[in-house]
Amino acid sequence: MLRFFLTLFATLTIAAPAQADRIKDLGAFQGIRSNQLTGYGVVVGLPGTGDDNLEYTVQSLKAVASRFGLQLPPGVNPGMKNAAVVMITAELPPFAKPGQKLDITVASMGKAKSLRGGSLILTPLLGADNQVYAMAQGNLAVGGLGAEGADGSKIVVNIPSSGRIPEGATVERAVATGFDQSAGLTFNLQRADFTTAQNVAGAINQVLGAGAAQAIDAVSVQVRAAGGAHNRATLMARIENLDVVAAEPSAKVIVNARTGTVVINSAVRVGPAAVSHGKLTVRIDEAQRVVQPEALSNGETAVEQRSSVSVEEEKKPMFLLNPGPKLADVVKAVNAIGASPADLVAILEALKQAGALKAELIIL
Repeated sequence: MLRFFLTLFATLTIAAPAQADRIKDLGAFQGIRSNQLTGYGVVVGLPGTGDDNLEYTVQSLKAVASRFGLQLPPGVNPGMKNAAVVMITAELPPFAKPGQKLDITVASMGKAKSLRGGSLILTPLLGADNQVYAMAQGNLAVGGLGAEGADGSKIVVNIPSSGRIPEGATVERAVATGFDQSAGLTFNLQRADFTTAQNVAGAINQVLGAGAAQAIDAVSVQVRAAGGAHNRATLMARIENLDVVAAEPSAKVIVNARTGTVVINSAVRVGPAAVSHGKLTVRIDEAQRVVQPEALSNGETAVEQRSSVSVEEEKKPMFLLNPGPKLADVVKAVNAIGASPADLVAILEALKQAGALKAELIIL
């Protein structure tokens, strides 16, 4: 499996020529971003799987009842097995307008065993500025489930204490992006790279004219733009669909030590090195033999301990990495000795320590 994966990866990354990407796939314009919303609410209608009279759950339900002019007598607490306090999260996309719908995620804060069958009571969703941007309400869709027997045995599938409400929130306030009022447009790359930033600026200048765009650092490209929302929306749509060749990423080897997954990108190079990798196994076998005494010797039957110690060494040939091999050469050499994922990790770490691996080695 490792041999197939590495060979396929090498074929895809080295044999294929560099391809152009759309500018919109490399980043986004500054200010055009989503915003996180959160809310605190109560889910009711649960079949006995709620919070079971937690103090803050009781206070929350009393606050909900007070919205409708209902004041519970002092010392009287409602049964809370059918209700649970929850946190609601949502993402407000850019240019979202009042009346549009958002998907929301609801998660229990207390002791609720399951939110299956519950309904969220109308709850405001707040932004980082503590302003209300949406209102949430609806019936939960819960993918997990749980069951418990009278003897205390139970089974839980997935996470029944959280769920989602598709289109469960309605936008009440739009977030101003300010893209039509700024001095110019700024395009930010997802991954910092001076070469890619220069290539993006060059592609824009070829279409809009020399000096229309300039890279100001490894992430940002500044674009001259006329004022007005219509003019800028038209210009941004034109820029987003331009093709540009992104720079080759820096050499990296990513190793997940827990799963044995190894990913090597096409920029990895290896200096001259000789590698020998083998495995030494020491085996000790213990056995017992019954020994009978000779006739008329007045001896006693005894048990004799026998031990067998052996050493097995798996011999694998040494291979030579010539100066400057590419990924295909590294894969071919590793396949030649039949290295497992764990063996490959050990070889890569040793090459890095020896200064022969021309890449950043990242261990997850």
